[in-house]
Amino acid sequence: MRPHTVAEACLRVTSGEPWDRMMEEFLQSYYLADATAARVAMLAEEPILFKDERYNALVGAIAEYLYKRWTPEHVPPWIAARTRYLHEPWFPNVGDDPGLREYLTFASPPEFKSRNIMTDEEPLRRAAGSWPASDVMIRKDGCRERREFRARPKSVRRPDGRD
Repeated sequence: MRPHTVAEACLRVTSGEPWDRMMEEFLQSYYLADATAARVAMLAEEPILFKDERYNALVGAIAEYLYKRWTPEHVPPWIAARTRYLHEPWFPNVGDDPGLREYLTFASPPEFKSRNIMTDEEPLRRAAGSWPASDVMIRKDGCRERREFRARPKSVRRPDGRD
């Protein structure tokens, strides 16, 4: 059964469940929630703190990233706690490649970069349905649907020629 709150996901990690699976399942629950109130409730309770401060900051970054995209008027009060920030930069799953580290430092979303977590520009994209609100439209029957990509007219293409 999927965790229905970020706090539940973290609690299950401390009881031996794998981090990756719990966060992926929580994100699935979050993205599939059908109402703003449900999403707000999923981030409302403060998760327990891990012994590893990197994961405390990562949970804070994930929650901030989600609320800013889906429920920007409902800030979870716990995400601003000092325990949710790192003092030194962390590059998860990256070796010592200086070029990659430089790229991630540039590409990291503000919710992660402000916590010294350097990741790519879409850190939660692995979960199905993780579309930004701007890419989702609500059909008349109330279901969410991803908007179709439309190429830009040549007159408004990017300077590098890519769409």
